[in-house]
Amino acid sequence: MFLTEFIPLSKAKEIIEKNQIILDTEKIDLMDSSLRVLAEDIYSLHDSPPFDKSAMDGYAVKAEDTFTATTNNVKNLKVIDKIGAGDYSDETIKNGEAIKVATGSPVPNGADAVLMEEYTISDEEDDELNKLPYNIEIHRAVTPTENVAFQGEDIKKGEKILNKKTILRPQEIGLIASAGFPKIETYKKPKVKLIITGNELIEPGEELKKAQVINSNKYTISTMIKSTGANVDIEYGHDDIEEVKEAIKTATKEYDIVLTTGGTAISKGDVVVDAVEAIGKVMFHGVAIRPGKPVGFGIVNETPVFMLSGYPVAAMAQFDILVREYLFKMQNIDFNPRKHKRITNIKIASKLGRTDYVRAFTNEKQVEYALNKGSGIINSMVKANSYLIIDENHEGINEGDEVEIIYFESMNLNK
Repeated sequence: MFLTEFIPLSKAKEIIEKNQIILDTEKIDLMDSSLRVLAEDIYSLHDSPPFDKSAMDGYAVKAEDTFTATTNNVKNLKVIDKIGAGDYSDETIKNGEAIKVATGSPVPNGADAVLMEEYTISDEEDDELNKLPYNIEIHRAVTPTENVAFQGEDIKKGEKILNKKTILRPQEIGLIASAGFPKIETYKKPKVKLIITGNELIEPGEELKKAQVINSNKYTISTMIKSTGANVDIEYGHDDIEEVKEAIKTATKEYDIVLTTGGTAISKGDVVVDAVEAIGKVMFHGVAIRPGKPVGFGIVNETPVFMLSGYPVAAMAQFDILVREYLFKMQNIDFNPRKHKRITNIKIASKLGRTDYVRAFTNEKQVEYALNKGSGIINSMVKANSYLIIDENHEGINEGDEVEIIYFESMNLNK
């Protein structure tokens, strides 16, 4: 059996960092790029807009022809052409003339503004929609450039619009599309194998018998994995060392990273830890944190294996404290969850040498309450919105102390 030694959180992170893997890149369709990470700088292939275009439905005009126009001082213009989005006009507007335009259509030669249709009255008859020319009355003035989006106003050809390592949200994807790229180079998404162990586990909906519990880790941990942008496949295993060894050995040959839950107890039943030690190397087992001290990390077939607790809250905390950053870095993402200083109105005891991640509910000014309950109380994670961190060099906190907190939502890829 692997001999357990509780190591400081900083030491555990140092070991993990030394075994960090960054994945290769791949070319993907832009349509599939949501929340992917750019592996290249993007320089625009086009001006956007590619031409001066109308920002409104209305009439392209010479602005000077509209000066002094009001509801009490009506002016008249002759409409010489009509164009919609995707069309253009070869006509050049002269003084006293206008061309009817749609939103997004090119501004015709000679025009320097667009007058909204709401400020005009047309003598065009319904049964003569294609008849040109016709006259309009205008009841408002426009200034030069009004309602015109100019060529290159958004981005210019050759301009650097996005940096490598940018996480792609809808707005970045739209910008890349406007720049003319149907495909882009991104870092690969981690392929994760989640192995759930435990003879006592059953699925939701099944009849609970004596000594059985519902397999909630399957749902919590897989969802947390997805929140980092990774893909996950799930496998169930019994508390049998040979079965666990085979499952981990196979997974490390097919996946970028393996996570297990259960079988990491410090005192007995270290099925997963012993399995990893038998087929690879356990780098550590036991970290001075609360909750989640019986967490392990190892290497099998050059693949990282994180061994999480079977207790749901402990497993979730272990993931947030140690695994989440690893999955981000695999995609070359800097993991920097927002940390805030808040005043606490509660007293919490801790121990020197141990880092506590206390479940807490925090508002914009203070920590309102803590949920420092057992590692199996999932409801405590629901009622909390943050971790209150007690450093290993402190023996707890007192009411009125300033503390450091991390909001749960700030740890996700789409924060």
